Amino acid sequence: MTVQRNRFLTDMLSTLFDRSDRLRGKNDARDIQDLCRALLTTEGVISGQTLAATVFDRYRSLSDDEKHTFFRFLNDELDIDAEALATLATTYAQEQTTEAFVALSRGAEPKRQELLRRLNQPMGATADIVAMRVDLLRILKDNPDLARTDHDFTHLLRSWFNRGFLVLKAIDWDTPARILDKIVAYEAVHQINDLDDLRRRLYPPDRRCFAFFHPAMPDEPLIFVEVALTEAIPGSVTNLLSEGRTPLEAEDAKTAVFYSISNCQKGLSRISFGNQLIKQVVAELSLALPQLEDFVTLSPIPGLNAWLASQTDNPDHGHVAEAILQHRATPQDVRAMAARYLLLAKREGGTPLDPVARFHLGNGAQVYDIHADADRSTNGLRQSSGAMVNYLYDLSQTQRRHEDYALSSAVAAAKPALALSTASLSAKPKESSS
Repeated sequence: MTVQRNRFLTDMLSTLFDRSDRLRGKNDARDIQDLCRALLTTEGVISGQTLAATVFDRYRSLSDDEKHTFFRFLNDELDIDAEALATLATTYAQEQTTEAFVALSRGAEPKRQELLRRLNQPMGATADIVAMRVDLLRILKDNPDLARTDHDFTHLLRSWFNRGFLVLKAIDWDTPARILDKIVAYEAVHQINDLDDLRRRLYPPDRRCFAFFHPAMPDEPLIFVEVALTEAIPGSVTNLLSEGRTPLEAEDAKTAVFYSISNCQKGLSRISFGNQLIKQVVAELSLALPQLEDFVTLSPIPGLNAWLASQTDNPDHGHVAEAILQHRATPQDVRAMAARYLLLAKREGGTPLDPVARFHLGNGAQVYDIHADADRSTNGLRQSSGAMVNYLYDLSQTQRRHEDYALSSAVAAAKPALALSTASLSAKPKESSS
């Protein structure tokens, strides 16, 4: 009983002090820039949590123009002092003492990095900083010089969201509704239309869903993957998500299909979790279902139609590209042109043109097979005329393929995809004589 009374008293005093701090912060008349300057001084060491909370309260009330001014303050006033850094570098070159090294290291770090670290003190601050970066990315489009401030956001967020902090959780029909609602909202590949649709993806014995969470944002999925357990490698997401399909017992499955991977937090753009997620999900599924033989994706080809539109004047395959865009091509022509796009179309620098291909090939997968009429949704027809691709994850080969891709942008492809990339196309129709 005494222990409970002491705990109650401690909690009550903590609540009172916390409330007092919040009130003191709200009564602070300084503007957001002065609050940030104070946070970087001794005052920030003593009252850092209150100051940081006040900065976030003030930031939420800013207009877009005021947010632009705030990021301009971070970018310019809290930048590196280049002249001082040059002096420190000269000193360190002349005398490589510990003191000179520490001074050089401090001088090489922009003050805005330390500001972000000190801001990350109140409960919920990490989510606030992620939300702040959403605004920064939007403003950055018209203000490219703010990229150095975004570099510092990215640098710190990559540290805070490294693999050691991420928690993998299975998402099922019993997951709290507040998280299921976010799975519906964040689904970026195959829209979830209603609760019945969500149930079909989570409840049957041949369906799985996994997500990464961070302890600082426990109710916010960072990225999630939807998995179908099948007897063979599938060639149609339409069939995979069909309402009338007969579920398969998990123990009878031979293939795990990653058919949708969705990043959830715009503020964590360019901070990749997908590689880690896929590898850990493969490990989890291999342990739970050791009979599984293949781990593949059924992925969209988001850049295909845009590339085809650039190929209509090509003397060799322009007529096929045009036929695909007009939805009158044969399935074999669709597959063959998609294979050429995935294996041969490159960006400047030699990496594949397709963003999903870059993601999976960079993770060590290989292009396995390509399917026509695989996604008949509005989005699937718009971006790839219904074509989809399997990327195969062979865990005995992923590391080597990852290294080959990193070193030379090598596109690993299995025999079905290679054969399609060199397959003959339908002949060009003869022009009718007048």
